[in-house]
Amino acid sequence: MNLVDSSGWLEFFADGPNARFFATPLKNVDELVVPTISIYEVFKSVSRQRDESAGLQAVAVMKQGQVIDLTTNISMIAAKLSLELSIPMADSIILATGSLYQATVWTQDADFKGIENVKYIKKKK
Repeated sequence: MNLVDSSGWLEFFADGPNARFFATPLKNVDELVVPTISIYEVFKSVSRQRDESAGLQAVAVMKQGQVIDLTTNISMIAAKLSLELSIPMADSIILATGSLYQATVWTQDADFKGIENVKYIKKKK
């Protein structure tokens, strides 16, 4: 299973320098898990940068994967991870979801650098 964090989705949609890195897991939607926190972050960012219609189109693409709702169990695991790793709330929710679904987390967010089961690529300018 694979999980692309919000920074990866945004890079892919913008066809940024690291888009090809994220295309690999995004092409296989049958193996893709998508936390609802990522939908929130991507919809907000795309709507702000372009418009709501573009945000809705981005969400439609994201919904091709298996959308994972934020549950009590994921919340509690995320809180523990946030404390242990000193990472922000959204990142800990993404990491907890990846862990529960035995997914590799693909990211260019430096908060994930060096964490087990994470494929990190440095963000290019």
